[in-house]
Amino acid sequence: MKPNMKYMIYLTSITALGGLLFGYDTAVISGAEQSLQVYFIEKLGLNTVFHGLTVSSALIGCVVGGLISGVVANRIGRRNSLIIAAVLFFISALLSGYPEFLFFEKGEPTIGLFIMFNIYRIIGGVGVGLASGLGPLYISETSPANIRGRLVTLNNLAIIFGTLLVYFVNWKIAAGQSISWINDLGWRYMFASEAIPALLYFFLLFLVPETPRYLISKNRDEEALNILEKINGSREVAKDIYHEVKQTMDTQKARVFSYGKLVVIVGILIAAFQQFVGINVILYYAPRIFADMGASADTSMLQTVLLGVVNFVFVFLALIAVDKWGRKRLLLLGSLGMTVGMFGVAALSFADSMGVGALVLILLYAAFYNLSWGPLTWVLASEIFPNKIRGQVMAITVVANWSSNLLISATFPSLLEISAGMTYSFYGLMCVLAFIFVWKWVPETKGKTLEEIETHWKPAQAETTADLRPKKVGS
Repeated sequence: MKPNMKYMIYLTSITALGGLLFGYDTAVISGAEQSLQVYFIEKLGLNTVFHGLTVSSALIGCVVGGLISGVVANRIGRRNSLIIAAVLFFISALLSGYPEFLFFEKGEPTIGLFIMFNIYRIIGGVGVGLASGLGPLYISETSPANIRGRLVTLNNLAIIFGTLLVYFVNWKIAAGQSISWINDLGWRYMFASEAIPALLYFFLLFLVPETPRYLISKNRDEEALNILEKINGSREVAKDIYHEVKQTMDTQKARVFSYGKLVVIVGILIAAFQQFVGINVILYYAPRIFADMGASADTSMLQTVLLGVVNFVFVFLALIAVDKWGRKRLLLLGSLGMTVGMFGVAALSFADSMGVGALVLILLYAAFYNLSWGPLTWVLASEIFPNKIRGQVMAITVVANWSSNLLISATFPSLLEISAGMTYSFYGLMCVLAFIFVWKWVPETKGKTLEEIETHWKPAQAETTADLRPKKVGS
């Protein structure tokens, strides 16, 4: 019996709107960051450290969202947690666009207003932190094994579409306008535009059910069976899956390291390497990077749209390839391509020749990233953790991802002042280390059920248990 593809696409499409908002919220800053520098940093006499923190302040919220995501998801469910994320997206969009609301006078930046703007961005970041882990988790827990990779990758396609959409919105807002208008009003429209998809996401989430694995963990077995039947098209298949899941569940809460330390370390490093290779430096600062190459304000925004198109096309290719080629092969290929692209940009920077060649190499880097590390980090993170610790370790993984993102993004302006070539070389080195890490430690999960993947870590569990047993005297 084949799975009910129409129903799966329905569930995935609604859930993936959280991915779109994830991409929209994190990339909207790219069009506004130079205006924020003028409006806040320069007028208040602040330095580049504060500029970097302002650009990346939402990432503080992402870390917080990641920290609470496991607890929230296990207590109120995956779907209800995503509803909370939608509310946070909506609030952040409106208040980031008009941070003077209630307390301050428009056009007169103060330290207090600067702090409130960053708090509103942090609120949106909490929503991103929740959605970034729980969106893939929801899709993974509802998907049949043979199409799970493609469906989770759809979430990443939505993330990239969100970045592409906001690049286009930013460009349209700025097109034909004076720099003074953009610095005064344009950046506000950029932030506020997110309220529309956030409101849509909020209402659509009430049309999807909770995940079967969460329902089974709460002993809501009949609800879980009904959803499994709807997904798989057969009551018998649903019962088989139900019994397989039930066997891996435990009424007692499992310790994070109950399957050994390796599975947790692999999850953390997958998340950290996705950021240390430097992708969000490109996404958040793209217009500035292209402007430094000599492009005008309009042209740099347009080149950013081109970057978004490349991102979208190659995530779409990953969607086709992920369940055919496998996760590991694509990650290795992507790491090699990213290494060439980033070291190439570094070489041109050292040669003071940042022109069309640098644009091509950035697009090459972005293409290989979005064929591999972009979508597959979240595919693997939603797959490799055993049922009993999935919510807890997924939260740790999300925190590691956003903490790494915050570190890389906040330090970029300061590092750029020291040496652009050195900065890009560091990201190139991270691409090399990412290749080695995947080659040696990341397991292949293509075509396996979540319960089959769990058996990969059973030896670690047995070893840990054996180490904790009291030993006989003389043994």
